[in-house]
Amino acid sequence: MNSGITNATSRRRDKLCIIAEILEIAKEGSLKTQIMYQANLSFTQLNDYLKFMLKTDLLKKFAERGKVVYAATEKGLDFLQRHGELTELLKENERSKNGVKIPPQKLLKN
Repeated sequence: MNSGITNATSRRRDKLCIIAEILEIAKEGSLKTQIMYQANLSFTQLNDYLKFMLKTDLLKKFAERGKVVYAATEKGLDFLQRHGELTELLKENERSKNGVKIPPQKLLKN
Protein backbone atom coordinates (compact mmCIF):
# COMPACT_ATOMS: atom_id res chain seq x y z
CA MET A 1 0.00 0.00 0.00
CA ASN A 2 2.62 2.55 1.03
CA SER A 3 5.99 3.19 -0.48
CA GLY A 4 7.70 2.93 2.89
CA ILE A 5 7.23 6.56 3.82
CA THR A 6 4.87 5.95 6.71
CA ASN A 7 3.73 3.13 8.90
CA ALA A 8 0.03 3.22 8.05
CA THR A 9 -0.78 0.08 10.02
CA SER A 10 -0.30 1.82 13.36
CA ARG A 11 -1.53 5.34 12.68
CA ARG A 12 -3.22 7.65 10.25
CA ARG A 13 -1.10 9.42 7.66
CA ASP A 14 -0.71 13.14 8.06
CA LYS A 15 -1.04 15.55 5.14
CA LEU A 16 2.69 16.00 4.66
CA CYS A 17 3.18 12.23 4.45
CA ILE A 18 0.43 11.95 1.85
CA ILE A 19 1.99 14.78 -0.17
CA ALA A 20 5.37 13.02 0.02
CA GLU A 21 3.77 9.75 -1.06
CA ILE A 22 2.10 11.41 -4.07
CA LEU A 23 5.44 12.98 -5.04
CA GLU A 24 7.19 9.62 -4.75
CA ILE A 25 4.57 8.00 -7.01
CA ALA A 26 4.73 10.87 -9.53
CA LYS A 27 8.53 11.19 -9.62
CA GLU A 28 8.76 10.00 -13.22
CA GLY A 29 5.18 10.92 -14.17
CA SER A 30 1.94 9.10 -13.36
CA LEU A 31 -1.68 9.11 -14.37
CA LYS A 32 -4.32 10.32 -11.94
CA THR A 33 -5.76 6.84 -11.39
CA GLN A 34 -2.31 5.40 -10.71
CA ILE A 35 -1.70 8.02 -8.03
CA MET A 36 -5.15 7.48 -6.53
CA TYR A 37 -4.74 3.71 -6.17
CA GLN A 38 -1.10 3.64 -5.12
CA ALA A 39 -1.61 6.38 -2.51
CA ASN A 40 -4.87 4.78 -1.37
CA LEU A 41 -6.90 7.98 -1.69
CA SER A 42 -10.51 8.59 -2.65
CA PHE A 43 -11.21 10.49 -5.86
CA THR A 44 -12.24 13.58 -3.86
CA GLN A 45 -9.15 13.45 -1.63
CA LEU A 46 -6.90 13.02 -4.66
CA ASN A 47 -8.43 16.01 -6.44
CA ASP A 48 -7.93 18.18 -3.35
CA TYR A 49 -4.27 17.16 -3.04
CA LEU A 50 -3.58 17.57 -6.76
CA LYS A 51 -5.16 21.01 -6.82
CA PHE A 52 -3.05 22.12 -3.83
CA MET A 53 0.15 20.58 -5.18
CA LEU A 54 -0.30 22.14 -8.63
CA LYS A 55 -1.02 25.54 -7.05
CA THR A 56 2.12 25.36 -4.88
CA ASP A 57 4.27 24.10 -7.78
CA LEU A 58 5.07 20.73 -6.21
CA LEU A 59 3.54 18.95 -9.22
CA LYS A 60 3.23 19.79 -12.89
CA LYS A 61 0.62 18.47 -15.27
CA PHE A 62 1.10 17.81 -18.97
CA ALA A 63 -0.43 15.83 -21.82
CA GLU A 64 1.34 12.73 -23.12
CA ARG A 65 -0.23 10.59 -25.83
CA GLY A 66 -3.61 12.17 -25.18
CA LYS A 67 -3.52 11.49 -21.42
CA VAL A 68 -2.95 13.88 -18.52
CA VAL A 69 0.24 13.03 -16.65
CA TYR A 70 1.33 14.41 -13.27
CA ALA A 71 5.02 14.68 -12.40
CA ALA A 72 7.02 16.08 -9.51
CA THR A 73 8.69 19.44 -10.13
CA GLU A 74 12.16 20.40 -8.88
CA LYS A 75 10.43 22.02 -5.90
CA GLY A 76 8.48 18.81 -5.34
CA LEU A 77 11.62 16.68 -5.47
CA ASP A 78 13.29 19.06 -3.01
CA PHE A 79 10.29 18.72 -0.69
CA LEU A 80 10.47 14.94 -0.97
CA GLN A 81 14.17 14.87 -0.10
CA ARG A 82 13.74 17.19 2.90
CA HIS A 83 10.71 15.23 4.12
CA GLY A 84 12.77 12.04 4.01
CA GLU A 85 15.62 13.68 5.91
CA LEU A 86 13.30 14.99 8.61
CA THR A 87 11.53 11.65 8.92
CA GLU A 88 14.87 9.89 9.37
CA LEU A 89 16.03 12.49 11.88
CA LEU A 90 12.89 11.96 13.95
CA LYS A 91 13.33 8.19 13.83
CA GLU A 92 16.92 8.52 15.05
CA ASN A 93 15.78 10.83 17.83
CA GLU A 94 13.36 8.15 19.13
CA ARG A 95 16.22 5.75 19.83
CA SER A 96 18.71 6.10 22.63
CA LYS A 97 22.45 5.45 22.30
CA ASN A 98 22.01 1.85 23.52
CA GLY A 99 19.40 1.05 20.91
CA VAL A 100 16.62 1.05 23.51
CA LYS A 101 13.50 2.79 22.32
CA ILE A 102 12.44 5.62 24.59
CA PRO A 103 8.69 5.67 25.37
CA PRO A 104 6.69 8.74 24.35
CA GLN A 105 6.83 11.58 26.87
CA LYS A 106 3.13 11.28 27.67
CA LEU A 107 3.72 7.76 29.03
CA LEU A 108 6.49 8.84 31.37
CA LYS A 109 5.53 10.06 34.82
CA ASN A 110 6.52 13.59 35.75
